[in-house]
Amino acid sequence: MPQSDAIKRSPAQQAALNRFLGEVERRAFRMAEIATRNPDEALDVVQDAILVLVRNYGDRSEADWRPLFHRILQSRINDWYRRRAVRAKVLVVRQWFGGGDGDELPDPIDTAPAPRGEPGEEVDNQRSGAAIIAALKTLPRRQQQAFMLRAWEGLDVAATAHAMGCSEGSVKTHYFRATRALQRQLEVFRP
Repeated sequence: MPQSDAIKRSPAQQAALNRFLGEVERRAFRMAEIATRNPDEALDVVQDAILVLVRNYGDRSEADWRPLFHRILQSRINDWYRRRAVRAKVLVVRQWFGGGDGDELPDPIDTAPAPRGEPGEEVDNQRSGAAIIAALKTLPRRQQQAFMLRAWEGLDVAATAHAMGCSEGSVKTHYFRATRALQRQLEVFRP
């Protein structure tokens, strides 16, 4: 972090900001990884979002950080999709003219947390976790965003709307459609 940023904050405010970032960074990485399907790209997206929050909004109140961070994160994910689309067009043009191989990046292998329970339970948890991640990846991007912000991050409708840059009604619609689609896909895991 640049020295000028550290000077603007009190030690208590810096500690609060560090605590907040420690709380959200892992889930933010997972959200970005699901959206980009690439852990390296996801890490870049999250780091960029953290830098923007710290540099531009670190002096705001603690209550403002969560919706601001998720708005920034979703903007960075959208930017990643735009850059990817441009790169894909460039690769097509290069292929037409005989340059570049155009290979797609492979899907990353999902990593599971360290085992914590009985082996049978851990296998079931890994299978259901992998199924949830796979189901989330099939959702349209806006539904994926709404679901992850509401269900994983626990943001209310207003904060989710702010983070996604849309109306509260749109959030409700996207969230409803996402939950229905996930319920259909994950029906085999119901008790």
